[in-house]
This record gives sequence, structure tokens and C-alpha cells, in this order.
Amino acid sequence: MVEIQPNVPDDLSPYKIQSLPPNFYYIPNFLTPSESEYLLQKISTNRWTQLSHRRLQAHPSTLTKTNTLLSAPLPTYLTTFPPITERFSKIRIFKDTPHKSANHVLINEYKPGEGIMPHEDGGAYAHVVATISLGASIVLDIYDKRGDGDVENENEKGVRRRILQEPGSLLVTTGEAYTSLLHGIEEIERDEGLGEDGVVNWKLLGDKSKFEGGVNERGTRVSLTYRDVLKVSKVGIGILGRR
Repeated sequence: MVEIQPNVPDDLSPYKIQSLPPNFYYIPNFLTPSESEYLLQKISTNRWTQLSHRRLQAHPSTLTKTNTLLSAPLPTYLTTFPPITERFSKIRIFKDTPHKSANHVLINEYKPGEGIMPHEDGGAYAHVVATISLGASIVLDIYDKRGDGDVENENEKGVRRRILQEPGSLLVTTGEAYTSLLHGIEEIERDEGLGEDGVVNWKLLGDKSKFEGGVNERGTRVSLTYRDVLKVSKVGIGILGRR
């Protein structure tokens, strides 16, 4: 069997989603299937926080009420095996953020029919988000934001653009894409109307054949959202340890 190699480019520019405001980048196969399975296994052994429409984990911890992160290392399986931090460094994702690397990972699980309302990530983080998808494919909806932060409807549903995220892929959001748009996941069990006209990153997908007929039957998708929290307190050192 031929070993599949990860896709870690030296330059992000070929992976820019051209039809979106700057800057979104989509890299298929950023993780290999075996790396993805390993991560899913490690994640499954941790305690989840159950929300009304999904469940999540926060590493190394949740933020305080003042949006401060208690300083502690991330679990090694989220940084060094697979070598995710090294790959981020190669494509210089966090080179301009205060800590020059991600110090926080939010893990969300979405089962078929689960999603999240349109939202923005807010001012607790540097304006860079790196999201790795595991498990199953899913569509991320992108919305224009009014001055009051609400969705600006283009039609009855208000969906403006759609990004299809495959297992093992990496989606990088920076700059205007971070500050001027909202993102959400519709609470449905299948994504329809998929194709070059309806998916903004269609040309960048790793395997379009999986979406023949324009349909994606949703399975359980797990997202790993890497960010650099701006405010870090050293009080956490010695309290929160490596896991």
C-alpha cells in the first residue's frame, strides 16, 4: 500500500479562495487519513462539554470571564504528533500574531442535523484562525455582516457563500475574512446543490468525486480550531499541566 503524504505547501497563495473577501485559504489533505484517525481516537478519550446543539472541548482550558487564557501547554497530540505546529510554521500562518503560534484549540463535534448559528470569533484572539476538519465533510456558510453584526440577507435563508470542508483539510481565515464576515453551519442532515457554482472552494477540493450529484450526506464531523489568544496569564503555569 502506498503511504499517503500530507499536503503542506511552502506558499499559501495557490490555495486562496478567490471568490471570497481576503483572506480565506483552503488546503485539502493537510493531514493524512492515519493522522486524522489518530487524532479522533485521542480526542474521544477526553471529557466533552455538552451544549444544546453540539459538544466541545477547550484546550488547554476555557478562557476566563475577561477573555484571558491561563498559561499552559497544549496537549502534544494537538501540536507535535502529528507535527501540526511544525506544519503551521512552514506556511507561516501565525507569523504575525503576538505569540507567533497557536496557544488555544477549540474542538467541536457536529453530528448530522447539528450546527452553529452565524457568529464571529470576537476580539479575544489574533485575527488568524486555522481550522482542521476530521471525520466527515461539512459545509460552512459565510455571511456578510451589517454594522450591528447581524446577517445581511441576500435571499430568504441569508446564505451568501459556502465552503465545503473535507476530512483532513485545513481552512485558514485571516484579516478581513476574520473581521468582516460571519460564519455558521446549518442544522441539516445533508448538504445539497454542491458544485462549482455553489461551493466557493470547489476547484481546491481534494476529491470532488465524493460529491457526485451535488450531495453530501453528513456524518459526524469534528473541527479543531487553532487560535492565538491575546491575553495570557502566567497564573496557569503549574495549575494546568500537559496532557
